[in-house]
Parts: sequence; structure tokens; C-alpha cells
Amino acid sequence: MNIAIVGTGYVGLVSGACFAEMGADVVCVDIDKNKIEALRQGKVPIYEPGLDDLVRRNVSAGRLHFEISLDNVIDDVEAVFCAVGTPPDEDGSADLSYVLSVARTFGRLINKYSLFVTKSTVPVGTAELVKAAIADELEKRGVDIPFEVASNPEFLKEGAAIKDFMSPDRVVIGIESERARRVMERLYRPFLLNNFRVLFMDIPSAEMTKYAANSMLATRISFMNEIANLCELTGADVNMVRKGIGSDVRIGGKFLYPGCGYGGSCFPKDVKAIIKAGEDRGYDMRIIRAVEEVNERQKSIVFDKLADALGNLKGRRVAVWGLAFKPETDDMRCAPSLVVIDKLIDAGATVVVYDPIAMDECRRRIGDKVIYAADMYEALVDADAMALLTEWKQFRLPSWKLVRRAMKGNVIVDGRNIYDPSELAEEKFTYCCIGRKRQV
Repeated sequence: MNIAIVGTGYVGLVSGACFAEMGADVVCVDIDKNKIEALRQGKVPIYEPGLDDLVRRNVSAGRLHFEISLDNVIDDVEAVFCAVGTPPDEDGSADLSYVLSVARTFGRLINKYSLFVTKSTVPVGTAELVKAAIADELEKRGVDIPFEVASNPEFLKEGAAIKDFMSPDRVVIGIESERARRVMERLYRPFLLNNFRVLFMDIPSAEMTKYAANSMLATRISFMNEIANLCELTGADVNMVRKGIGSDVRIGGKFLYPGCGYGGSCFPKDVKAIIKAGEDRGYDMRIIRAVEEVNERQKSIVFDKLADALGNLKGRRVAVWGLAFKPETDDMRCAPSLVVIDKLIDAGATVVVYDPIAMDECRRRIGDKVIYAADMYEALVDADAMALLTEWKQFRLPSWKLVRRAMKGNVIVDGRNIYDPSELAEEKFTYCCIGRKRQV
């Protein structure tokens, strides 16, 4: 089966490589000529474990191709997937300009029945806007060419995207006809053969499912952070509480880990978008609005703990372990690290940072506002405090003796609750985490 995917960002490139791996013939399209040329040479512009090998293997096999325009491929494909970005507008709504631009291009080019599939995260009602844009272009051409629109939202976790795509919890597909269903069934036949759940539904429900899923996961995170903050005030241990409530099969233990807030490209954007979708229809999404407010406040908690432990931060040297919003990615979009770093610098502190993958991304974002260390221990030299913001595996079992020797001070603020308080107490650290009293 031949398909095109417009947009070679995170979703488009992972989807294209994985569809090719399953046997489809895929053309990934992007207007960025430099990016396309690099991809043709096997150079992947994003960090995702295993993606480099997957792209190179399918390019070599002749199943994955890269083009700068749909013009040369539109007649050879049965479906065009739209995987361009939908960044938040100033009012929090999803910016659909890129999606609608792809739709208009699709309308200008198609010469036979084709299926337009929205892979981008879009609010409910987008399919109708897409159909109108395509129909308008066909009308301008004076032609009556049949087309349909479908929704196929992605549920990929950065750092585990390939596994999520190849072995999904579920595949959600919104369609309006049996013809569109047959096209999507052919594409997803390998998943059906492996008995993965492929859920067909109407398009508005598919569009809403993506937002509802991310909003629920964000809600669990903010809920647990609220409980953690109350645990500190009452003397309870949030780790015990988490285990206690997670043992209830109706609740479960996933996404109940307290920390310094969620970030990334999905949760913040999608939470804002669903709030705005409610506003546009006269409905106040009060729970989800509170989720966002709690998360924004939580991003400052590591700074607050540093200020509490050190007092005046002016002239202090603080080491930061972890810059990406989560492990196994270089993504710093809406990362707590950006908030913590800004607050430390505003308070007059010197900030030294280290991240296994995200150093270049940090330089691109904030330049020389911080000092970049060559490794995790170099970052600690003469530091008054260390703040852990991303739970990379290499940070999980540090040599505390080396840490103690390198640092001038003894304050450790653990924004992800990965360390053992008793172990740090033995090494004479002042240890602060989320949801427990400070260990001195």
C-alpha cells in the first residue's frame, strides 16, 4: 500500500518509518529542503531511541522515501496523512493553519479518490474545516473528485515511540464511510493480524479521544503532586500513599509519581487546547483548568526548595542534573528545567547544567545563560546545591562519595523522588524531595 505523510517532525517521521517497517511504501514530505536531504542520507534530526536504524533500514529497503512536495507523489498514493504541528495560539487554542494548508494542497493536487487522514492532534470539529478547505480548492479547479477525511490520532510517548507504534495499546480511527474504513483496515492489517485493538469510531469521537487521554494523564500527575505537597505539610510519606492508592485496581499505579511537573510537546499544549475548546462552546473545563494551574505552580517547587535550604541564592552555585522534560529525549518544550533555571538566574545564582542528550537543545534555547558541564560530576564542582530535574538512568546510582567531594555544599533537591533518603542522610547531605519532610 502506498501512502504519503506530510510533516517530518516527531509524529510524522516515527509514523512513516514504522509504517514502512510494516511493509507499506511511504513517502514523507516536508518543505524543509535541508531536512529532506539529510533524511535521504540517513541523518535523523530528532533524538528517539532506535529511530536512526529504522529510518536507514527502510530507506535501504526502498520502502521509505523523502520529498519536498506532494506534487510528484499524489497520484501514486491512496492516503495522505497530515502530521504537521498544531502549536498553541496565544489564547491556548490549537493553531490549525499548517493542517489547513496541507488540506488545501491536497485539494489542489488530487486527481482520483483519495483519503486525507489527520494524524496531527486537532480539536473536535477540525475534520469539517479540512473538508471545507479541500472542497473549496476542488471548486476553484472546477472539478468533482471524490475524497474523504479520516482521523487517526497518535498516542506515542517520547523515548518509547517505536514500541508504542509497533505494539500499541490501541489504534483509534475515525471514519465516515465503509470505503474509508477499508482503506484504513488495509493499512493497519498487520496490527489486526496481531490482535492489537483497532477501534473504529466517528471522527469527532476520535478527535476528542486524543485530548481526553492526554488530559486524564495530566490530571493524574497534577493530582499526585497536590497530594505530595499536602503530605509534606502533614508528615505523611507520598511514596507510601502512592503505593496504597495504586494498589486499588480501579486506580492503578501508572502516572501517580509526584515530581516537579509535566512538560513536553503534548500535555501542556493539549490541556490548553481542550480548555479553549470548552470556552468556545460556553463550557468551563474546571477540573482540567485546575490541572494546568497546579502543574505551572509545581514547576517552581524545586526552586522553592533550593531557596528554602540555601536562603539567599545570590552568588550561590547550583548544579542541575537533567534538562529534557523526560528521559530518552532531547525535548525541552515546556520543561520544568527552563522555569527552574530562569528563577535561579533571576535570584543571582550561577547555574551549571548537565544532560546526557539535551545539551545542544539547551544551548539553542537559552544560549550562555548557564555553564555547560562535560559530565554529571563536573557539574557538581564547588556547587552549593544540586537539583535533579530529569530521571535519566545514569543519574539513578551516583557515587555519593564523589558527589560529596565535588560539592562545596551539601544540599540535594530531588525533583523526581529517585533517591533513598536514608542513604543520603548517611552521607551527610541535606536531602529534599517531593512529598516528604526534608532529611537532614
